[in-house]
Amino acid sequence: MQCQTLVLGAGIVGVSTALHLQARGRQVVLIDRNEPGSGTSHGNAGLIQRSSVTPYAFPRDLKTLARYSLNRQSAVRYDWRYLPRVAPWLLRYWQQSAPAPLADATRAIQPLMQRCVSEHDPLIEAAGAQALVRTEGWIELYRDPNALAAATADAANLGPYGLAFDLLDRQQLHAREPSLSQAAIGAIHWLDPKTVSNPGALVRAYARLFVQRGGQFIHGDARSLRQVGGGWQVSSQRGPIDAREVVIALGPQAAEVLKPLGYAIPLESKRGYHMHYQVRPGMSLRHSICDVEAGFVIAPMDQGIRLTTGVEFAASDDPGNEIQLKRCEVIARSLFPLGERLDRQPWLGRRPCLPDMRPVIGPAPRHEGLWFNFGHAHHGLTLGPVTARLVAEMMCGEVPFTDPAPYSAGRFV
Repeated sequence: MQCQTLVLGAGIVGVSTALHLQARGRQVVLIDRNEPGSGTSHGNAGLIQRSSVTPYAFPRDLKTLARYSLNRQSAVRYDWRYLPRVAPWLLRYWQQSAPAPLADATRAIQPLMQRCVSEHDPLIEAAGAQALVRTEGWIELYRDPNALAAATADAANLGPYGLAFDLLDRQQLHAREPSLSQAAIGAIHWLDPKTVSNPGALVRAYARLFVQRGGQFIHGDARSLRQVGGGWQVSSQRGPIDAREVVIALGPQAAEVLKPLGYAIPLESKRGYHMHYQVRPGMSLRHSICDVEAGFVIAPMDQGIRLTTGVEFAASDDPGNEIQLKRCEVIARSLFPLGERLDRQPWLGRRPCLPDMRPVIGPAPRHEGLWFNFGHAHHGLTLGPVTARLVAEMMCGEVPFTDPAPYSAGRFV
């Protein structure tokens, strides 16, 4: 079997990449060992996060570092056994979180963030997925007056980015979310982002659109990728598939495929969990709410109220646990009356992160016909369609909508 382009990975990034290449006339086959949207794209907080103009940086102040070092926080947890292995990566992450490199990362990510909502919109409409998307924004909630004051000052400095938001005192916050407890003292309501009530279903809707437009989705193993003659080949349930070019859009699994090809790109997984809860009679949650201090989100989903945790550093293939989820759940219940758990066990996902807080997008430095689109960290759902546009423009010889140099794999080679 032959095609022009193989896209490896059927999460939001891979499916969006397949759609953009298809729209430019390419014959595309989308490959994944699982169903579309069943990996990391399935379990996130459902935020198309236009308001996140600054990447999630490593803490630099000693007070926060000392608190996290005790490994008792809900926002960040680490496995002691994994610490020696991840320590060099964390050092690079800490170095890149200094003011100057963080400012560079912020500038680099802006052209992508500015278009994140507008790139989703035509796909949502074409896929008939409007019922999955809400336009009420999301709420950044605070329990501590000092933290609220600092966040309010930071928001006031974001004028150049053209973001719309409301500053809410306790009374205004509870008018918008009456079921919150009095522990919530204020918030910032970001109005530009959109939220998704079932992120996995949105990815599957995009995948159906790809197939309806003539594309093929085939189960296969990306780890079988190899060069054959002047092109690439991957094994699938339908036998070998050959293509002139291939896009690696595998999220946290990208490093596993690239290592045999000689690419040591420093990709690390930030693990995270979710659990769904019943909505108690008489209670309601109208918006997705992020407790910044505790590092979790509670969001109204089709499956119930979804609680998503912060970051866990542990071996990617280690089994999941409930340590971080339980810590978050205690705090979440003090803010909102969560009902009974609905899932038999917590869902575990892996966010693909790079130490300089920007994805890898563009051609492979040493292999013709090999292209990258991975490393979206906490913003896979947010940035999937816009980075898909960028890599498709590059592959098809169009003028890219923004300079792709900040995302080049060459920075690690």
